[in-house]
Amino acid sequence: MESREHSQKEGLRQDHIKSYVIRAGRMTEGQINAINNLGPKYIIDVSKLEIIDFDAVFDRKAPVVLEIGFGMGASLVQMAKDSPDKNFVGIEVHPPGVGACLKLIEEQGIGNVRIIQYDAFEIFKKCLRDESLDIVQIFFPDPWPKERHHKRRLVNDAFIAMIAPKLVPGGLIRMATDWENYAEQMLEVMNRADGFVNQAADGTYIPRPNWRPLTKFEQRGQRLGHGVWDLEFSRKA
Repeated sequence: MESREHSQKEGLRQDHIKSYVIRAGRMTEGQINAINNLGPKYIIDVSKLEIIDFDAVFDRKAPVVLEIGFGMGASLVQMAKDSPDKNFVGIEVHPPGVGACLKLIEEQGIGNVRIIQYDAFEIFKKCLRDESLDIVQIFFPDPWPKERHHKRRLVNDAFIAMIAPKLVPGGLIRMATDWENYAEQMLEVMNRADGFVNQAADGTYIPRPNWRPLTKFEQRGQRLGHGVWDLEFSRKA
């Protein structure tokens, strides 16, 4: 097994390798209109990469849940609807997903969701105050299944070290994946990360939580017999 020092150095070399590729996916007219017409209302302007004041963004003080890579946004919007006492921020770089999420927010009249359309690494590095987040969520990130591409995986030592100080004491990192190999990597990374406590009773994975909406993608996986692994770690107070 590689040493912790080696793993951290390896992660630091990886921290500028993007974990995503913006694909030339076709956008619907509705998605385009949503970005043009609803973007100014729900998308946080981070063009200057300045510190974000979430109290000002939401015009209230409330716990902040930040999700990295929300896909088409259905799960994010549902969680915000289920927890009106929390402020939800979703980071996504793919325009079709941003447009789809904006449509859902507006159609369902959800006031506690905002979107950041930017690289999550840059946002954590430059735009977030320490102890400004209560929960960070990473659900079904790109698994980069080929071994030579594992260096592109979002969850690595360097990125978790960057997330840690942004969480309040007792704050949570929640993750889920349907790739067992990636789940094992996530668990290894979190177990060696400083200042985190595994919330699983057996020190591995938590049972599937009721608060995480069941997506069509996950339902299809269940029908095909695919497993899903959920992790939850808290930052030590």
